[in-house]
Amino acid sequence: MDQKVKQAYNLNASLESMSANEISLRLAQETDAWVLSAIHIAAIKALPATLYTQKELLAWRNYRDKPDGSNILKSMKVETFWVAIEGDVVIGFASFIVDELIGLYVHPKYQGKGIGRALVQHFCDEAIDQRIDKVITTASLYAEGFYLRLGFTAIQRAAHYLRSGVVVPVTKMSKTLAIVPKEI
Repeated sequence: MDQKVKQAYNLNASLESMSANEISLRLAQETDAWVLSAIHIAAIKALPATLYTQKELLAWRNYRDKPDGSNILKSMKVETFWVAIEGDVVIGFASFIVDELIGLYVHPKYQGKGIGRALVQHFCDEAIDQRIDKVITTASLYAEGFYLRLGFTAIQRAAHYLRSGVVVPVTKMSKTLAIVPKEI
């Protein structure tokens, strides 16, 4: 088994045994793709089938129970990926293109500890650095409240087409950013 796959399979064991270290953010590397896939799968598996059906949740995780970073590797060619790490273990990630937050996932064992908030704030800071005054995201129904607490505004409910063709309801959201005028 190659190192990337082994690393993804051992993610849960690593999370259970690690001590509390400081969380940091860094640009994702191609070698992170399988771990990001494992986090994506774990985060969706942890959701209750209350706002989406089991069929929709299964389609959302691309019908996978085991990590496969190939789709993430393809996305890395066009999206910017940042990861949250504790020690040397990746525990969450965000992907974005300029002013749009595409994906945000935190391993279930780390949810509720400010990791998602830190990744979203980093995305907003990157946008501000590029003089962008408004960002958008497409939030799952589960994440809508999270984004509202971070200052996003719901724009409208919309249909989101998963890779499999399954359509799920989502909420289009935006946030106005405070751009500090440049000194002259």
